[in-house]
Amino acid sequence: MASTSVFHSGRPFLMAVLLALTLPLAGCGINNIPSYEQTAKAAWSEVLSAYKSRSDLIPNLVETVKGFAEQEKSVLTEVTEARAKATSVQAQIPADILTNPAAMQKLQEAQSQLGGALGRLLAVIERYPDIKSGQNFLALQSQIEGIENKIRIARSDYIQAVRQYNTELTTIPGRWWRAFMYPDKTEMATFDIPAEEMKTPKVDFGTEKK
Repeated sequence: MASTSVFHSGRPFLMAVLLALTLPLAGCGINNIPSYEQTAKAAWSEVLSAYKSRSDLIPNLVETVKGFAEQEKSVLTEVTEARAKATSVQAQIPADILTNPAAMQKLQEAQSQLGGALGRLLAVIERYPDIKSGQNFLALQSQIEGIENKIRIARSDYIQAVRQYNTELTTIPGRWWRAFMYPDKTEMATFDIPAEEMKTPKVDFGTEKK
């Protein structure tokens, strides 16, 4: 009983010692890896959300153009098919996509094709004053600008977050913490965005703003 009493009476002291030894480590980057990982995951969620917003907008845009330019079937078909492919790929992304470069590339290729098809559709609209002046299209125009800008920012934030996380895993002292504390952590997949796609998109069809 005496030994048990001594053990329990010493527990507060042992806890205090462990706490005193652990607290300084927090300032040495012990929490950087999980913190950076969560930041990157949050940034990735924003990328997917922005892609979905663009995909949700396209059917309305296609219907609006179809009402005025039924003859532009090839362009309308292209953007519709690109949307279907991008939506399918996004719906089937594997759980490990953040550490799966092949899956990441497949998703980005589908989104790039969709972005290109959407750009060609918008170029076609330039030839149709009746479309550009329609109230429905004016509302869509504003949404397109906002969503494309959101995509640009979300992708940029993700790329930067992944760069910070991967750098932490591969440089000292992060590499040490990874070896001792987070051996299961692996580098995240990123992607390269063409410089022209990283610019703030300008959707201007010559409409007058009142």
